[in-house]
Amino acid sequence: MLQQQGSILVVLIYVDDLIISGNDHAVISTFKTYLHTCFHMKDLGTLKYFLGVEVARSPTGILLSQRKYALDIVSEAGLLGCKPALTPLEQNHHLALANGRIIAQPDKYRRLVGRLIYLCFTRPELSYCVHILSLFMQQPKQEHWEAALRVVRYLKGNPGQGILLQHDSPLQLNGWCDSDWASCPLTRRSLTGWFILLGPSPISWKTKKQHTVSRSFAEAEYRSMATITCELKWLKGLLCSLGISHNQPMQISCDSQAALHMAKNPVFHERTKHIEVDCHFIRDEIVKDQIRPTYVPNNTQLADILTKALGRSNSSHICA
Repeated sequence: MLQQQGSILVVLIYVDDLIISGNDHAVISTFKTYLHTCFHMKDLGTLKYFLGVEVARSPTGILLSQRKYALDIVSEAGLLGCKPALTPLEQNHHLALANGRIIAQPDKYRRLVGRLIYLCFTRPELSYCVHILSLFMQQPKQEHWEAALRVVRYLKGNPGQGILLQHDSPLQLNGWCDSDWASCPLTRRSLTGWFILLGPSPISWKTKKQHTVSRSFAEAEYRSMATITCELKWLKGLLCSLGISHNQPMQISCDSQAALHMAKNPVFHERTKHIEVDCHFIRDEIVKDQIRPTYVPNNTQLADILTKALGRSNSSHICA
């Protein structure tokens, strides 16, 4: 990245592929001319396709999708003629406790899940199910293989689903965090999910098992708040380096009243010494007016899709 006299030039490099962007066309042209003098290069013009990601422009904004990649997955699995599934994963599944036979070709399962992991780049609704399926790479069983094929059947229904980066975004960061307390039946560790929007556009999301066992629902939710606070601070610094100021507090939406009380009220800290570091970390950011936690009801929590398998109505509402 180069900043000079109000002009910003950003170059993304992956092996021998480059994306060149900036706010000054003259600077971009000069840089491309310089590259042509140093290397044998081919200018493909406006970005349309990069590492499996399709880029489509419209008056509304920029749509990032992996339609061709998703259809390749469906074709490789031999499910082009199948009936689409309405949701990626069955609700109230018990995949961690599956006791069926180990499949004969585990490499096929590993390859399929590996391809699905890359598809999460533009499909946040797949993060939870791919996280669950990736837990069984060592010895996948028949139930796991059938669950993976259900994800493929879900892709068949809407392979072009993607991320819309709206052109009229206010460039205000806000996050949604959630946890599924003690969701792993084997380790009783909780699952953290967070979802970050830049204005109305999703830009960052993740599903991850927590490192330690949380002894209460509030503690699990509070650790999710600590995780998303770190990500928001990093994104704020990234925007700043791109010349985008971000002076307003970043809003965090959480569906746990207990976790919000712990964040806003120091009196609660005395009985939460086992999570003292996270308590003080979030509390300091609130005092500095960097973040502003707010409560949202369970039925409007966007991050729900990253921590549990949802039904058709909730899944459709979040993905809309």
